[in-house]
Amino acid sequence: MHPNTRLRDTALAPDYRSDRGHIVEDFYLPALRASTHYDRAVGYFTSSSLALLGQGLDDFTHRAGTMRIIASPYLEEQDIADIEAGYVLRDVLHRAALRDLSQAIATPHAARGLGKLGRLVAEERVEIKLAYVSCNNRVGMYHEKIGIFRDDTDLVAFKGSANETRSGLIGNFESIEVFRSWDPRDADRALRISENFDDLWNDRTPLLRVLPFTEAAKHIVEQAARDTATHSDLDDLPTNGTPIAVGQTQPDTSGMLSIPRDLTIRDYQKTAVHNWFAHRGRGLFRMATGTGKTLTALAAAAQLTSTLHKQNKALLTVVVVPYQHLVDQWASDITRFGMTPIRAYEATSAWYQRAIDLQHALALGAARAGVIVTTNKTFGDDPFQNVLARYSGQLLLIADEAHNLGATRLRTKLPGKAQYRLGLSATPERWFDDEGTEALTDYFGDIVFELGMGEAIQRGALCHYSYWPVLVELDEEEAELYVSVTTKIAKLMAAHHGSEGFDDDSPLGALLRKRANILGHARAKLPALQQQLAQRRAQSHQLIYCAEGRHPLSYEHDLDEPTQLDQVMAMVGNDLRMSAARYISETKRADRQSVLRRFSRGIDLQAVASMRCLDEGVDVPAARIAYLLASSSNPRQFIQRRGRVLRRAEGKDTADIIDFIVVPPSGATALQQETERRMLRGELARVEEFAHLADNEADTLDLLRPLRKRYGLFDT
Repeated sequence: MHPNTRLRDTALAPDYRSDRGHIVEDFYLPALRASTHYDRAVGYFTSSSLALLGQGLDDFTHRAGTMRIIASPYLEEQDIADIEAGYVLRDVLHRAALRDLSQAIATPHAARGLGKLGRLVAEERVEIKLAYVSCNNRVGMYHEKIGIFRDDTDLVAFKGSANETRSGLIGNFESIEVFRSWDPRDADRALRISENFDDLWNDRTPLLRVLPFTEAAKHIVEQAARDTATHSDLDDLPTNGTPIAVGQTQPDTSGMLSIPRDLTIRDYQKTAVHNWFAHRGRGLFRMATGTGKTLTALAAAAQLTSTLHKQNKALLTVVVVPYQHLVDQWASDITRFGMTPIRAYEATSAWYQRAIDLQHALALGAARAGVIVTTNKTFGDDPFQNVLARYSGQLLLIADEAHNLGATRLRTKLPGKAQYRLGLSATPERWFDDEGTEALTDYFGDIVFELGMGEAIQRGALCHYSYWPVLVELDEEEAELYVSVTTKIAKLMAAHHGSEGFDDDSPLGALLRKRANILGHARAKLPALQQQLAQRRAQSHQLIYCAEGRHPLSYEHDLDEPTQLDQVMAMVGNDLRMSAARYISETKRADRQSVLRRFSRGIDLQAVASMRCLDEGVDVPAARIAYLLASSSNPRQFIQRRGRVLRRAEGKDTADIIDFIVVPPSGATALQQETERRMLRGELARVEEFAHLADNEADTLDLLRPLRKRYGLFDT
């Protein structure tokens, strides 16, 4: 940006929203670069945000810019207890804020931004104050979010949901409103926000108290300025495919996890690892399916291994995954990172003694590190729990699809001795199980990094897609059974005040699965699928997600009818003469690998029909078309299935998702109307989720307009 650029030259918009761009790149940086003064009052302020604004701070520094920052420190339980016990309030607030800054220094990505702030502090061009609510002898958090940029003639004020944190500026879905003093429509609001800040800064705001903090923070930010030249190993990782320079001296990483030289580490993956270290090696990554959770986790494990090795400490890494084929997939990636892991599944005799020997080698210093990959089932069994109980060294637990470990049986098996914990999931929240979700966050910690599907598509980590809903009706018998099961669910939830768990063996879980199966097995789906397949019978790389088991009515009437998967295979192979294979839990491991290889080539295998086996973690990036017959209302399932087909692959720019949406039969009785409206709400919630990010969103929503009108669902 030209040094003489003014705020009014930056073409700032009146508002910014995460689904329409990057708040940092489109608003913060241009405004900061054009400013000579920056005022910010925010609920939570962490120095990690300065890592984002670093480039803007350089220009700001050259302009001799000044900053005023008001923030509210994060109070831990002990801080609150000290305040209630009568400790000096100013001292407790200072201690909490200094703790935030001290933790930031431990994260190099944030420390560089803090170092730049330190130079401004040393030059007396930054002042920091702490704000808190003081009312009726109670202390509360100040949680307002406003900011003002100024140059010599103009000002830009803004307010909105974004905190001055990395997650607030990048990871979350946020929006801000912008008011420009040179625009007559904005001038009064811009001036009023500026005056509100001045009142706050000068401690003139009722209910709030403001304390000076600059001097207390000086020694920390100035130390960060001196340490700015120190870089994390992650900062030297190759990005955009650029390898480490040939001939560069590398540390001896034999026998340890280490980053492959040819691996492209995306910036957001670096950010995730930095955030995890900033939270002392604990936390959850909420990353959209297909964005590289496995490689991000292994980069974190490699960095931790290297850090502990410098302290003469060995690290055991335990990776827990849902299925056996994911053990093999993880093992392949771990081998790429320079180690051969122990695969712990099936017969105990095949892995138990090797795991014990590894423990001994780590304890004696004969091994630098070790990795064990296991399934959820083996992890929860006594032999593996015995291995964990006998180990007393440094332990990192990585949970792939971590939401599974919130189940009643598994969450009690999580090792409390694990100093480092990392959970991976596109959807960490457990469906209908608040207790299990809370257990996960209690163990792993909070979500420390988020990358939603919209941002992943925007960044190019996932491909664009078109979404085509196909409406199919329940027949009268299916509709009656759906109403009957829904009535039972409502009674059960009312009896348990909505707290009935969703474990597989719970009564509510069984009823919810039965209701989902009524929709998934709707008989009208197969003729509709045949029409869609016929239009694409010459194309390859097609996935067909079938409903599990048999049609619920076949159990009701004791009918021996084929499964939906069997009927699909007969349709594709016999009727349409397309080459197809099934990929299910009963498929042998070698056959699964063969199916995926053939599917990737797309020469002698056009379609793969599956049930749940492709939901979690299986890499099928070649997939270009997905048919969703299984209509689960569980967000995790349909989010994962969308992610499967959006993975990037050579020669693949877009994907198509064909979703079969179940609607009530024509002429439904009045008694069924409300149940059917609720059914449609569930189906349409999935449609809106899929359509929102699709390239053809408008066409999709227009298709559903008559249905919404018929059932009065325009508020959905």
